[in-house]
Amino acid sequence: MTTSLASSRNGRLALRFSILGGLAVCVLLGALAGARAVGDEPAEKPKAIVLFDGKTLDGWKKTDFYGAKDVDVRVADGAIVLPLGKSMTGVTTTRTDLPKTNYELTYEAMRTEGVDFFGAATFPVGGSFLSFVNGGWGGHVTGLSSLDGADASENETTYSHAYNNKTWYRFRIRVTDQAVRCAIDDKEIIAVDVTNRHLSTRVQVRASQPLGFATWETAGAVRNIQIRPLTAAEVAAAKVVEP
Repeated sequence: MTTSLASSRNGRLALRFSILGGLAVCVLLGALAGARAVGDEPAEKPKAIVLFDGKTLDGWKKTDFYGAKDVDVRVADGAIVLPLGKSMTGVTTTRTDLPKTNYELTYEAMRTEGVDFFGAATFPVGGSFLSFVNGGWGGHVTGLSSLDGADASENETTYSHAYNNKTWYRFRIRVTDQAVRCAIDDKEIIAVDVTNRHLSTRVQVRASQPLGFATWETAGAVRNIQIRPLTAAEVAAAKVVEP
């Protein structure tokens, strides 16, 4: 009798432990599956801020270049039209809430007349500024002005690109505390480490600060201007490792 009761008790205990063990395994597997599911989900990119609505110059002002009062900067066909100036034409943002680092600026620009830069973007890099020149020095030179006092035609970002008039080009600028990366039509052409560098713009485009677009003895147009914060992963990926 005693042996039978002991065997029965032991059997119930074994069953209880078996059930509890099974529940624990299920909970653990569920947790692991949930963790995998969360980890597998791609991090959403922050929503872009549309800087130009395609209809008005809200958020922009005509850049105060020499002779600008006589130039008819306007919106037409969904773009900001920058007519030929004396020697420069441009627009500068009036917004004060835009990021200064860890962001991506995208826009499209077109040269409609002339042979020089047609939508050079001046943008913040932390507490400093740079200009991404597109087609300067007679039409081909693309690069950043200025790094340690050297213009886009003189520093390591110098890139030759043939631009056709009346053709839209897509430009992308990514800025972090460590690097600036630039692309034309999704092809990256510049990746430069800007730490411990002196960053500046040429005196001619300082009126474009903090964010603006300019032409030089050329007519152009810009559209689809957006800016968005970078994700932590994008900031890490933007790092430039010098050889």
